[in-house]
Amino acid sequence: MSNSDGLTPEGKHVFRELDRLGKMIVKVGFQHGLASEEKTGADICDVAAFNELGTEHIPSRPFLRNSIDENENMIRAFLQSQVVDIIKNGKTAEQALKEIGVFQKSLVQDMIEEGYFEPNAESTVRRKGSDHPLIDTGTMKNSVEFVIKQKG
Repeated sequence: MSNSDGLTPEGKHVFRELDRLGKMIVKVGFQHGLASEEKTGADICDVAAFNELGTEHIPSRPFLRNSIDENENMIRAFLQSQVVDIIKNGKTAEQALKEIGVFQKSLVQDMIEEGYFEPNAESTVRRKGSDHPLIDTGTMKNSVEFVIKQKG
């Protein structure tokens, strides 16, 4: 049954949740101080930044950027599906944002694991026993997190 404003309870839910969704943002990445690289003790945020951007001794291995750039269409479709779920299935903005975070986190972790990057230097291969860039102890891959925050 409609209210005086012409919206059903379901309609009010959709507008309320879409408004909430528009005011929030999901940030995927690393949290300072929550993890350190097991072998060096360096903050995992620093290790991720050094690898993402490169340094004098480490080539850039843009796993964060590539996780977005190489999956743009899939990301767009997933985001649209979340809006559809709010409209058609009664999902809340919070539920949608959590699913977006989990989805994006998995894309970053997959890129760390499977992305093609400049190979490790021979000295690194000898130290690690592997030529796979970005994977040594698994700490960086396992430290990818997401947070949901207000925009602005």
